[in-house]
Amino acid sequence: MKNKIKLVAFDMAGTTVRDEHEVEHCFRQAALQTGLEMSEAEILAVQGWGKRFVFETYWERQLGQRDENWLQQVENSFYTFTQILENHYLTQPIEPTEGALEVFAFLREQGIKIALTTGFYRKVSDIILERLGWLQGLNELYINTGNAVIDCSITSDQVASGRPAPDMIFKAMQLLKIESAANVLSVGDTPSDIQAGHNAQLEHSLAVANGTHPADLLIPHQPTKMLGTLRDLIPYLKENDLC
Repeated sequence: MKNKIKLVAFDMAGTTVRDEHEVEHCFRQAALQTGLEMSEAEILAVQGWGKRFVFETYWERQLGQRDENWLQQVENSFYTFTQILENHYLTQPIEPTEGALEVFAFLREQGIKIALTTGFYRKVSDIILERLGWLQGLNELYINTGNAVIDCSITSDQVASGRPAPDMIFKAMQLLKIESAANVLSVGDTPSDIQAGHNAQLEHSLAVANGTHPADLLIPHQPTKMLGTLRDLIPYLKENDLC
């Protein structure tokens, strides 16, 4: 008998929240304004990572070491990025991705928990959740008190390591009292999302092809299933007797 899914861990930007490469654009602006050298391909490749970790990694590459100057550059770039990103999400339209609300409703009917994990830090995640109406009903630990759209929200600054480490998935399992990774499925739109699912030893680490990365950039990372849109998760669960 197959293990039934009790928890689905979704990425946010590009997976459950519509993203037309806005985060990349914000990151590119911050890098240009603060002198960090990153190519377009590199900026795309690190989508899904914890944002501060990206600046730490690439400033070390550029400077050759981690010292006081490195720390100052990291702080400056990250601060600049947060100002650009927060302004974007405070002023621009925010919408769920195609099929996201339909999938959430289906999972609720099946008694399957919904966790949102993200490379964003808590403040900007809260801006997004608030504007979508998904923050309502979550307590101070960001756990559903009974009437929320989602069951918990985990950000990269709440755990020791962001993606591709599995820490956010494990944190969601802990908060929602899911004991076995065999009962967890993850969905994301970046290589690091897929890798986090594999690193958590999930049997189902899925990818969606209508987010920030097209299918041809995701398939090499061996997602368990490539979904066209999030809506395709429903037949996947049914056909594989997972709900």
